[in-house]
Amino acid sequence: MPGNVVNRKVPDDWFQGEVPPNVEFGEGLWLETAQVFRFCKSRRSPAVRIGNWCSVFAGCSFAVKGEGFCSIGDHTLLNGALIMCEEEISIGTHCLISWNVGIADSDFHPLDPAARRRDAELMNPYFAKGERPPIPTRPVRIGNNVWIGMGAIVLKGVTIGDNSVVGAAAVVSRDVPANVVVAGNPSRVVKHLPAGKG
Repeated sequence: MPGNVVNRKVPDDWFQGEVPPNVEFGEGLWLETAQVFRFCKSRRSPAVRIGNWCSVFAGCSFAVKGEGFCSIGDHTLLNGALIMCEEEISIGTHCLISWNVGIADSDFHPLDPAARRRDAELMNPYFAKGERPPIPTRPVRIGNNVWIGMGAIVLKGVTIGDNSVVGAAAVVSRDVPANVVVAGNPSRVVKHLPAGKG
């Protein structure tokens, strides 16, 4: 299988770990470092499924927790994306996910002030343990041939349609149709693109 991962190790990797056993990947994966999976703690197998001919650069981080599952389609490039997954995040084929993009399927902390205070205490590894308060999740679905610009944030429950572009630093809190450019906070459609094949 072409690609630079050999026996779940990346040659000349500065990180001493390896690609976790619950991360599946296809032919031709180019992985800059296995460090991108250091926060992949999901109990699922697979927890992450990466398609064929994908590129994953060092600035990325897969924080996949609980029963979370993340899938990435063929020929997708991730250059510094932070994937924060409690339930499900799916990214299609031929996507370009730029530097410092955050994609999250949960708020990760409660809105209620008392519950949030307790949650902050429980996040400390040395504090007395207990059950974290329930936190809602909603899957994120990113279509095919989507380009997400530098510093953009994609929030829980969002679907981004095929061939669309998310501008740099945009905050995407609602669905994005296919074949458009969105920008701003909150993001809004600023341009329509010719219909693509997706």
